[in-house]
Amino acid sequence: MIIGLLNQKGGVGKTTLATHIAGELAANGARVAVVDADPQGSALDWAQTRSQTGLPRLFSVVGLAREVLHQEVPDMARSHEHVIIDGPPRVTALARSTILASDLILIPVQPSSYDLWASMEIVALINEARIFKPALKAAFVVNRSIAGTVLGRDVRGALNGEIPALNAVIGQRIAFAESVATGRLVRELDGRGLAAREITALTTEIMEQGI
Repeated sequence: MIIGLLNQKGGVGKTTLATHIAGELAANGARVAVVDADPQGSALDWAQTRSQTGLPRLFSVVGLAREVLHQEVPDMARSHEHVIIDGPPRVTALARSTILASDLILIPVQPSSYDLWASMEIVALINEARIFKPALKAAFVVNRSIAGTVLGRDVRGALNGEIPALNAVIGQRIAFAESVATGRLVRELDGRGLAAREITALTTEIMEQGI
């Protein structure tokens, strides 16, 4: 499966989710690659930090921030069971190429009205792409949710529409910030912690439901 993560608003946690979904799939024995299609290169930076600290490589990370992504990624998918694309933070030709390359688009959103409004342009791109790629699937992922807040409780209801929201919700947790800084996954920091369990639940939902 080729999974693209997109949202035109930066800072929604695309890279963190991309690397953690890849890590969870790799931990289950799959051959996985992450394609860093964000010109900022955050996934590549994470992989470099991991390498510099002597940690083992769990999956490959390659930079491919080019508008021919949809032509090149399918070739990569032939030698991997899953390819995760960390897409660009703006609606560009590169974002369109990411959508065309993917079987599933995940749209990370933080529980705020602004994030919901900002995601609508990505939804429009997905609907446009479905004219040419009707089997394309998409889902929202609620990320950085703060437990007990009104927005945290109500955001999934606000997302009800043509694109579903996954049941698994990722919380705002210090473990994720630590994972970015150290090149680790939260499962490596605390395999029984809430952050690791949330990533497992998210990845399981994606795979089991075949969204």
